[in-house]
Amino acid sequence: MRGTGKADVFVMLAHPVGHAKSPGMFNEIFEQKGLDSLMVPLSCRPEDFETFWAGITAAENIRGVIISVPYKVAVYHKCSAAHDRAARVESANSVRRLPDGSWYADNFDGVGFIDGLKAGGHQIAGRRILQVGAGGAGASLTYCLAEEGAAEIRLTDIDRGRAEKLAALVGKSFPKCRIEVGQPDPSGMDMAINATPSGLKASDPLPMDVTKLTPDMTVVDIIMEPAETALLKAAKKIGCRIQPGRPMMDFQVEAMAEFFDIERKDRGHG
Repeated sequence: MRGTGKADVFVMLAHPVGHAKSPGMFNEIFEQKGLDSLMVPLSCRPEDFETFWAGITAAENIRGVIISVPYKVAVYHKCSAAHDRAARVESANSVRRLPDGSWYADNFDGVGFIDGLKAGGHQIAGRRILQVGAGGAGASLTYCLAEEGAAEIRLTDIDRGRAEKLAALVGKSFPKCRIEVGQPDPSGMDMAINATPSGLKASDPLPMDVTKLTPDMTVVDIIMEPAETALLKAAKKIGCRIQPGRPMMDFQVEAMAEFFDIERKDRGHG
């Protein structure tokens, strides 16, 4: 039976949290595996975050938290240790409790994204890539694309300074990858990626200039809902190969389940 007094409790934190898919996906996994565990969606106003996090930390039976917008950076700074993936972007999308009660951070945005691309048969090494969005998820993507051997990344963001800072950091870590900050123009690129929330609502503007897309390009959107965004519809019409956001989430969930050690295979996780 799931959800007893002895249950392992996990939290999904976002504001708002209504769009979050993780609780449903994890609770389904817990059900399938017969685990006495549950994941609860929680939200708080940004001005209440400090109080909220103190409460989460005080709740001893919360073993792990998945974090989404706008708390990835704030939660990262509450952790006592972190995997390099989280440390290099100073952003966490998953944290687990250590035996001493403190938190350990990781970030699976880039991991899930790359695994999803590979599963879809999309090549990254040697490719020229336009990436729109250099925020929390975008930063993880850029590092992982460069790590996978992308030849060139053209970064664009509404906050140019943020894009320039990210380009400099990634360029320093992966000098073989040419990184420039430019316009949301896919001309001359092999792949174009939307790593922004633009497309969640039907009224959102397209994140890039779709008139410059050509049939030989691959267009990727990290948005999960709608499954086929306006960008992907436009790209499909042009004849591009497309990759929706769901595979990125599926592969992240797999990695997070291992990170949380949901079956307690490693008793040392606390």
